[in-house]
Amino acid sequence: MELVHPLDGLHTRPWSSFDHAYGSADDLPGLLRALAGPDPRAAGQALSELYGSVLHQGTVYTASAEVVPFLARIAAAGHHVADVLTLLGGLAESEDEHGVAPGAVRAAVTGQLPLLLPLLDSVEPQVRRVAVWAVSHTRASAPVLPHLRTRWEEESEPVVRAEALAGISRLDPAAGAAEAAAVLEDSPPAEVSLAAVFACLDAGLPWTEAHHTALLSVLPAGRLTGGLDPDRTEPFAAVVETLLRRGGDADREAAFELVDAALRDPRAEVRAEALWAAERACALSRAAPRRLLDALRSAAVDEDAVLAMASLLGRLGPVAASLADVLVPPAGRNPEEADDEADRALAALARVAPAQAAPLLAAGLGRRPRALAAAVGLLDRNRATFPYDSALLGAVRSRLARPEALSGNEPWQLTALVTGWGGRASAALPELYEALAHIPDQAAPAIAAVARDTAPGERARAARFLRAVAEKGSVRAARALHDLVGDLDPLVFLLERELRRGGRGVRDAASAAAGLGTGAEALAPALRAALSGADGGTTTPALDADTAVAEALWHITGEASVVVDALDSVFARAARNSWSQWAVVRAARATALLGPAGRPLTSRLEALLGHPVQVPAAVLALTAVAAPATPDRAALADLVLRSAEQEADPMGACDALEALGTAGLPPAHLRRLTVLAEGDARVVRSGVEDRLIHQDEAFRDRARALIG
Repeated sequence: MELVHPLDGLHTRPWSSFDHAYGSADDLPGLLRALAGPDPRAAGQALSELYGSVLHQGTVYTASAEVVPFLARIAAAGHHVADVLTLLGGLAESEDEHGVAPGAVRAAVTGQLPLLLPLLDSVEPQVRRVAVWAVSHTRASAPVLPHLRTRWEEESEPVVRAEALAGISRLDPAAGAAEAAAVLEDSPPAEVSLAAVFACLDAGLPWTEAHHTALLSVLPAGRLTGGLDPDRTEPFAAVVETLLRRGGDADREAAFELVDAALRDPRAEVRAEALWAAERACALSRAAPRRLLDALRSAAVDEDAVLAMASLLGRLGPVAASLADVLVPPAGRNPEEADDEADRALAALARVAPAQAAPLLAAGLGRRPRALAAAVGLLDRNRATFPYDSALLGAVRSRLARPEALSGNEPWQLTALVTGWGGRASAALPELYEALAHIPDQAAPAIAAVARDTAPGERARAARFLRAVAEKGSVRAARALHDLVGDLDPLVFLLERELRRGGRGVRDAASAAAGLGTGAEALAPALRAALSGADGGTTTPALDADTAVAEALWHITGEASVVVDALDSVFARAARNSWSQWAVVRAARATALLGPAGRPLTSRLEALLGHPVQVPAAVLALTAVAAPATPDRAALADLVLRSAEQEADPMGACDALEALGTAGLPPAHLRRLTVLAEGDARVVRSGVEDRLIHQDEAFRDRARALIG
């Protein structure tokens, strides 16, 4: 066909009526002109801006469909062909559509196939490769597959041939698998072997010894990818993940055998890929850590290898205790110097074998921030207390003796260690008294925790120090004083002042007041005055503050009508804020405390049952406020189980199921709960990476307890 100029008709389109990620598409004509122009630098900048606007983080818009014909003509005219084809393929691939009819952008790319298919025969291998990738994402099997088969049969470049096989598999998985099975018998180039393995996986074929051998033969496989498929830039890990997500016993063992074999490979680059695959396996499979420990030990061939696996061992925690000995040498090196690698190794050891880490941390305290954070559970406040160690206590005392020199998180981390040790750390009281003037919020709770188990005279001395600081306005010191000797007046005075001030301090003050119960009745007027009412803000801090105040009023006064009105206001205002789902969860949990007195909020709670994140808290509250025979417990349990299965709020789901009672649940519900508790697939799969495995194990323990 005769090619018109790439930009013909550009000025006739109503660009201002189309939108992209940054609003009006008025800027697109200029970008398209630059892309088709003679200045390579301007063209590169234009391409980058087009990605950011019409394919912003994978999302497409009305303007995305409009630029497709011009992009196709620009590529066909020979301007930055591979780059433009990559953009077109990304537009066709996207299913994240904003303000545009479903499939409209893909249809626009499909409409340009007469211009794109001839590029499969380009003299440049990279253009042929990207053209294959782009046209296969149109999903237009009838016009595209014959051309891909031709390219597969005629292509001599392995990387292009591999892409052709991937494209065939994308459009016709069965045909792709058949080609893959045949080609694997002929010992093809590594790129083609890897594509064949993926083609068999994508078609759902059983994993075989031939696939195992083929994949191991191409390692390291990272060099074989071209970055077109972001989910497979780490191909070895991608295969392992695919096998594990299938969920079958044979597939799981096949994944473990792959990782085990690669971890034992003599080549460092292969072991590096295997280590990443092991991390993915442990994050997905509960059986993976113990299954791979021996292979991980085999891979710990030198200090560099141990340092590379330190973060994984740290995530595994006590499960990896048998490998603590490989962490000790790097963790203990250069204690008198800042050493980031030693710090990382020691942080892992602190999670894996805390007792072995304690003396090493003592030797390097002040120079091992990551290890100190791991010891106090910076990323997990619910972890057990770090083991007491006399040398570590001595090092902590030395640091606390110079409180003005402490920086960052160190003040609360050091005092957290001392707090956890309680009376065993009584030798540190002089340093804590000295530090109290410099870091009262951190030192005061530690003083109360340590002095609680000392002789009466020392407790009285600690109380005098705390009282002096509380009288200067420290709420933490006043709380510590109350915890230590029960002196309530200073704390009530300061909490009332915080409540009257308003602002950010209200939530913390109300939370502290709630813990005082009826003994803090003097705070009731200030708490009532702190409530925002119907005209309050809709931000999460504003909602959380009112929830905390309502909860405090309930604990202190039991005024059901005031508390119900306050929580009703929170629910009403949260409905106007799409980011308030966790604030609503906290309000629902507060409602559960009211028991039958919270029954007027039933409709508010029922409205939450369509939101997986909010379901567990809503069910917990409904169970508490409803009449005993009212809730359909089986129906509510079904919603809670679905929430856990979707990883919306797994631990909250355990709370709700405990409130519902598992004894009377239907057998099908109990089977689902058993799968959550005993199945191999982890339920907690997203969040802070260092916490996922620990959180999933904690969920598993709760779920097992529910089953009995």
